[in-house]
Amino acid sequence: MRGTPAYEIVLEDCHVPKEDLLGQEGTGFSLGLQVFDRSRPYDAILAVGIADGALQYAVDYAKERKQFGRPIADFQGIQFMLADMAIQLEAARQLVYKAAVLIDQGSPFITKFSSMANCFATDMGVKVTNDAMQILGGYGYIKDHPLEQKMRDARLLQIVEGTNQIQRVVVARRILS
Repeated sequence: MRGTPAYEIVLEDCHVPKEDLLGQEGTGFSLGLQVFDRSRPYDAILAVGIADGALQYAVDYAKERKQFGRPIADFQGIQFMLADMAIQLEAARQLVYKAAVLIDQGSPFITKFSSMANCFATDMGVKVTNDAMQILGGYGYIKDHPLEQKMRDARLLQIVEGTNQIQRVVVARRILS
């Protein structure tokens, strides 16, 4: 995520002409929340892409790496890990698609599904990259290795757009109301 710099902006005694206001005066917080509703699925799909890359890397490695005279992909423990990674990846992808469809439809359920997609997909991204790293062993942990970078990027996505704890609060409030 080196290509996504973050900055602080401080405005003091700043006058904004009415014609330059975004939305109506006094509705900035609500407008900001609507932006989150539409940007959270973006981070979720980034997590899906990161996890997809990590899974493919792990699959390729498991087919090539030999242990006891055969590829580690032949071992059931590795097969189960890869299968779980693929299942979680596809579940996250479908949840992001659902959130995107609801946004396109202007549904009243956008907030809930955007937060669900963000939370599930980013948690999945961390789990899948971690499992891929486990399959690669120490090789995947080397600094500046592509998988190590994916792991750090996946972890960051659990924090931006509101932490996953916040996403869970948003979802809980929606299902309880």
